[in-house]
Amino acid sequence: MLGVQPTVADPAGLVEEPRTARDAARAVETVLEHHLETALGRARDVDPLFARDVAGRVSAFVQRGAKRLRTAFAWCGWRAAGGSGDATAVLHTEAALELLQACALVHDDLMDGSPLRRGAPAVHVCFALMHRAARMTGPPDSFATSAAVLTGDLALAWADDLLTETALGSPHGRRLFLEWQAMRGEIVAGQYRDIHAQAATSSGVDQALTIATLKSALYTVERPMALGTALAAADEYTLHALRSAGRCAGLAFQLRDDLCGAFGDPALTGKPADNDLRTRKLTYLLAVAVRLAHAAGDEEAAVVLAPGAAHRSEYTVERMRAALERTGDRTVVESKIAGLAATSLRHFATIGAGPGPRREFAALVERAPGVAPGPTGEGA
Repeated sequence: MLGVQPTVADPAGLVEEPRTARDAARAVETVLEHHLETALGRARDVDPLFARDVAGRVSAFVQRGAKRLRTAFAWCGWRAAGGSGDATAVLHTEAALELLQACALVHDDLMDGSPLRRGAPAVHVCFALMHRAARMTGPPDSFATSAAVLTGDLALAWADDLLTETALGSPHGRRLFLEWQAMRGEIVAGQYRDIHAQAATSSGVDQALTIATLKSALYTVERPMALGTALAAADEYTLHALRSAGRCAGLAFQLRDDLCGAFGDPALTGKPADNDLRTRKLTYLLAVAVRLAHAAGDEEAAVVLAPGAAHRSEYTVERMRAALERTGDRTVVESKIAGLAATSLRHFATIGAGPGPRREFAALVERAPGVAPGPTGEGA
């Protein structure tokens, strides 16, 4: 990091003042390390077995292979809204976001039955393996489900602890808490809409967009940016513009994630490339393909993409991929992503942020959806 006076972050004074989103991501690692060490100490005082099996897994998961996108967007919101000087509050808020993300991923993998996360076995899979290795009694999967729920719950508790401590110590604590409160509710709503749509065998484009907005667009970009903006005491115009920019970027991110879920390389994404198709998860990608198949009279595509078996075979998954390509769906979604990215940058440009935040946000928008922002990004 840059050699500046260490004015922010953990009580040990180990974190230097960040100047960029990349610096902030590095600084958050140190904040997390300190916070997790303290939390693990409390867990050991409660019970050593719980500390080893549950708290230890939360700590290891949080510190393994994360992209820290929410950290970057929260930092960008703070800087774009005029935040400067002591960054302790924003760094601790970002660390809380990473703990909340751990909760969401552990629970999401459990509900989706995903075997991999961040290039390693998902938490519920680890618990099932532990159960078998220790020759414990009862069904391994039942034990793993219960233990994974508790692991996610603990990550959420630690996130709330850190955010509450930060809000209590900030003059902008009430605004920070209200953003956090809204975000937690949206995450649960989005997850429920996701499992409900799957159980109801839904195929609607509007439903898919609602799920993508609640489950990802708000949580991945809009709310993190608003949390940073709240700590900068921004006016309503700035907050509204950054919310709009964040929502568009967040949707672009989720639609790219949908594409990775159907066509991605697990070695690069760290998660399976066929799980969404195998379980017929209602994504925007799937919903648009179904609509295009019916509009074109492509009965084969309509049938293979329609609700059916709970889990599809590898052969069926390949037929689904072929249908996504044949209907032109992949191209439509790529175009939607590019449009959302450009709109996001236009919203951001309206607040008149300095060149540093403009460049950083453009780079983040390009990184999230995987598209180049083009002239709009350069001017933003």
